[in-house]
Amino acid sequence: MSGIAASAHPDERPWLGAALRVLAGLLFAAMSICGKSLSGSTPLGEIVFFRSLFALIPLAAFLWLRSELPSGLATRKPLGHLLRSVLGAAAMFASFAAIARLPLAEATLLGYLAPIFTALAGVFILSERMTAGRAGGVIIGFCGVVVLFWPELSGGQMSGDRLLGYGLGLLTGVLTAFALIMVRRLNRTESAGAIAFYFILTSMIGGLATLSFGWVTPDLTGLVLLVMAGIFGGLAHIASTVAFRNAEASFLAPFDYFAIIWPLLADLLLFNQPVSSAFIVALPLVLAGGAITVMGRKKF
Repeated sequence: MSGIAASAHPDERPWLGAALRVLAGLLFAAMSICGKSLSGSTPLGEIVFFRSLFALIPLAAFLWLRSELPSGLATRKPLGHLLRSVLGAAAMFASFAAIARLPLAEATLLGYLAPIFTALAGVFILSERMTAGRAGGVIIGFCGVVVLFWPELSGGQMSGDRLLGYGLGLLTGVLTAFALIMVRRLNRTESAGAIAFYFILTSMIGGLATLSFGWVTPDLTGLVLLVMAGIFGGLAHIASTVAFRNAEASFLAPFDYFAIIWPLLADLLLFNQPVSSAFIVALPLVLAGGAITVMGRKKF
């Protein structure tokens, strides 16, 4: 759910930042709804390609309005962008594949494990300290995952496709975590626009590489959904960018949790998928685990 990382200015307008962060969550949910609606009729690679292609429209407009086009795309670390972009593109593939196999709320909830995986990656890759807070958050978060799928798994009621969906959701969190580690490093010298642009470009190439596996010609509804998935995704990144320019990440973190509301409503109202009791129990555990892990970076 993370957008383009940017430097915060805490003395500016934090509540504007909070509103934009909530808006970003809504836009990401709208993108996911489009992706799930397309999953039964459109190949995965085709969805990724067009989601990335049409995301260029709001991104280019945003950079042009900021007078950062094309100067803002200059880079000193092309290999760093390549690694971050490949990780991000792989996460996008895994995310859309998970959404196709799981209720939207469950797939979104698994995405909240990204802060936990990021904390673990920080410990093992950046040699950051494993505090008691971090360790507690990791344990609580993974308890939530176990609660989510254990009733079906232990009872032998989980289909192979659904189990694959959980695996892809967890993979999305891992890949997103490593991508965020790279964003953290690139932010020291690279512009937010460049980080977003090269990620989108790589995702387009990755999607286009699947053309030989058989794309389909979308009908009018499918075409509209492909266009809107890209527009919503691009606008969501921009909303996140501007949010982080107006408030500190620590202030914005609690507002990320509003984003779970929209997939829940979509499951109930659009996809006719009831909320399971396991999800209701897992929800506070996963959210608390992510929050405690983030706070545990400096505390305890």
